[in-house]
Amino acid sequence: MQANYKAYDFEKSRDRIDEILDSSDNNYEDKKEIPNRENLTFTNGYYVYGSAIFVDMRGSKEYATNHRRPVLAKVYRSYISELIAILNSLQIVRELYIEGDCVWAIYNTPLKKDVNDVFSISAKVNSLIDTLNIKLKKRKYTPIKAGTGVHYSETLMIKAGYSGSGINEVTWIGNLVSETADLCSKANKNGKSRSLISNVFYNNLNEDNKKLLSKCYSLDCYEGNYVNIKMNEWVEQNG
Repeated sequence: MQANYKAYDFEKSRDRIDEILDSSDNNYEDKKEIPNRENLTFTNGYYVYGSAIFVDMRGSKEYATNHRRPVLAKVYRSYISELIAILNSLQIVRELYIEGDCVWAIYNTPLKKDVNDVFSISAKVNSLIDTLNIKLKKRKYTPIKAGTGVHYSETLMIKAGYSGSGINEVTWIGNLVSETADLCSKANKNGKSRSLISNVFYNNLNEDNKKLLSKCYSLDCYEGNYVNIKMNEWVEQNG
């Protein structure tokens, strides 16, 4: 979120704290689907179920030492630009975030079909990394490596920020974000596949998608190196 300077007023700060802490517990509702962000205020929230995809580069510190800064900027821009394009290409997407070289998205997935659609998006993510690496190699740049985590769970959706300043963001509290981020942090490391899928997400997949994954007993999840078939045709022809 972009900053905009405003002097701190301690008295108003205390009033804002009281307003938030004294708000009714009934303002926090259970919802079957993720509502629009416009429904959020600084005193309400929603308990919802949804799915998340996290994508994060591996070895980014080392990667930064291998190239000049202009090249590094172009690589990161390409990586982030096209990840956003893919993650945003599903109608059930609700929120997108960029944190350094980690890009992640939240999806409204009340139906099993929705969960399978999110899985298809994660396949496109894997193929995008393959595509980008082919283009990097042709320019004699170092290929990148990324890990992906995918999960389905309950989360608390709130509007957090500084009331009256225009500085605010939708914040997700609970298992969905923390568990997806944890899976992502372990993907494509120590011999693990580049995509790690939680058990509950796996259980909502159709049989064809389940066949693309294998059980990872050391982390109690599922893993795979699956790709998007159409995108992979270009990769094989140009790799």
